[in-house]
Amino acid sequence: MISDNPILNTDSYKLSHHLQYPDAVRGLTAYLEARGTSSRPEIVFFGLQMWLKDMLQRPVTRHDVQEAEDIAIEHGLPFNREGWMRIVSRHGGFMPVRIEALPEGTIVRRGVPMLQVTSTDPETPWIAPYLDTAILRAVWYPSTVASNARRIRDQLLPFYEKTTDPERIAIETRLHDFGARSATSREQAALGGTAHLLFFERTDTLGAVLQARRAYGARMAGTSYPASEHSTMTAWGPARESEAFGTMLERFARYGTLSVVSDSYDISHAVSDTWGKALHDAVKQSGAMLIVRPDSGDPIDTPVQVVAQLAYAFGTSLNSRGYKVIDHRVRVMQGDGVSPQDMTMILGRMEALGFAADNIYFGIGSQLIQKVSRDTYSFAMKANAFMDETGRWHDMAKRPATMQEKGSKAGRQAVVEELAELAACRLDEIGNRRNHLLPVYEDGNLLKDWTFEEIRARARVPGRY
Repeated sequence: MISDNPILNTDSYKLSHHLQYPDAVRGLTAYLEARGTSSRPEIVFFGLQMWLKDMLQRPVTRHDVQEAEDIAIEHGLPFNREGWMRIVSRHGGFMPVRIEALPEGTIVRRGVPMLQVTSTDPETPWIAPYLDTAILRAVWYPSTVASNARRIRDQLLPFYEKTTDPERIAIETRLHDFGARSATSREQAALGGTAHLLFFERTDTLGAVLQARRAYGARMAGTSYPASEHSTMTAWGPARESEAFGTMLERFARYGTLSVVSDSYDISHAVSDTWGKALHDAVKQSGAMLIVRPDSGDPIDTPVQVVAQLAYAFGTSLNSRGYKVIDHRVRVMQGDGVSPQDMTMILGRMEALGFAADNIYFGIGSQLIQKVSRDTYSFAMKANAFMDETGRWHDMAKRPATMQEKGSKAGRQAVVEELAELAACRLDEIGNRRNHLLPVYEDGNLLKDWTFEEIRARARVPGRY
């Protein structure tokens, strides 16, 4: 297990940086953004509070200093024992920094700072950039997953709005997180799964509901229902598949919804004969919603075929939009190997066949929480100003001659509203405008404690930040 020593939660080269700044530096500040430009707000800022509670409310100890020194020396690097011992003795082990950030759930364009870190002790100015490895990692991943989840919601929503009765759209129930086993670690599953829950409220990632509860006070951020897997169905053997399905109905109908994977042998036979004939009356009388899962076959054609088969077996009615809805006791879920593009193709084919979108649900795993990187939205954190011995701030900025897109902002930053959107602004040019970067942490004190419902509400406002 990796040590949770806060001093070692960084890159190796950071251990030598305290010796690299000019002697006159007494303060440093660094900001985080998704680099570049975008035509509309597309980045959902999320995840900082999880890190603040995990890392910055855990004080550095003398043992941490000794452990870090031993490792640094053996690793071939200098170690700032004096600086870290000052943090332990003078600041009780808490990082002497002030962090200002946008409210979590805020949606911004690229190029808008999401947070800014400033050192508060003139004897330890190096601490602000020292933390950027941990902060960047803590923010880019959940923010990227949240941004992608929002994009998926925006891709699916028009199909539901066009073909589904308004009271039945319930877009937040339409995408179920099955990504725990796709993650590289339990921590990744929890962080990505929590980000998913900003926009959707169905999950099988228990780590996500625990994380949302611990970090954001959410009593229950996402729900699930009893569901089978191939091991529980194939244990009955091919000859007893009908009995396996029937047992699912008998034991789990009382939960209101149950999901049964139905492709262990022949999905077409399972739908048309087993569900559609042998268990037809049992399904109708169960009082529950049966979700049939075709987990194999073509990820686009197969679920559409299952919708059509269930419609034939259980009948349909026309909704107020003029689209067919299968009997309310039966629905379909496609959750295997389906991408966001596949989802829109499925919904498009269903619409062409006259079926409402609310006949189907989707599940997602690695497509949401694994197939991302820091470069998905070009997240970066850069130092932007230093304070000298007189208390005066000076600009710092990166200006590569050959790669202008990697230039950084100079001067302490603020975020203001311009033309109903958030925009970057130098702090010394803010005037009487409101700064949307709010103090969230200072010298060991958590200054903001956003609830999950507050963040959800902020993230879900259409077309706004």
